[in-house]
Amino acid sequence: MTITLHWIIAITAILAPTLHLLSDILEWTSGGFSRTQLIINYAGFLPMPFLMIGLYAYQRPRIGLVGLIGSVLYGVAFIYFAHTTMIALEQAISNYEILLGKLEGVYTFHGGLMVVGGTMFGIASLHARVLWQGAVSLFMLGIILNLGVALLPLPDILQILGSSVRNFGLIAMGVSVIRESVVFPESVT
Repeated sequence: MTITLHWIIAITAILAPTLHLLSDILEWTSGGFSRTQLIINYAGFLPMPFLMIGLYAYQRPRIGLVGLIGSVLYGVAFIYFAHTTMIALEQAISNYEILLGKLEGVYTFHGGLMVVGGTMFGIASLHARVLWQGAVSLFMLGIILNLGVALLPLPDILQILGSSVRNFGLIAMGVSVIRESVVFPESVT
């Protein structure tokens, strides 16, 4: 993998989750969706499949098949989540609860794909020990928080908290890729 590809993966790992974080902050502070917030959300979701495959490729061969399957499942979930953002834009849906009510089981199914895929990717990444372990642990903690909100009667703010923790984990993964590319450039082939 070239140094250029390392940088593309790293920058995507920093920018896409940062846009998603910004979108969540805008949603939380305004009490719902806005056109600007949804466009930012879409821009954050769109590169997620590439990002996950990129993070998988960066860790090859140590991450293994479980990591590949996890990254694909997580990416597929975000293809759907990007679609739901377009639905919210198209139909001028004002908040997450209304959107979830319209999409029901299909949204929940893809949320399950995100949790399963993220967990598989996280466990494989922890085992591979290529990315900074703290970043992977943050990502996994966010996944657990999102699962808890889905299964337990918890306040919706924890959904945003889970997404935020997950996004900070991805951002930290991007930083760790940059660090390795700058500090140990000879390891880049």
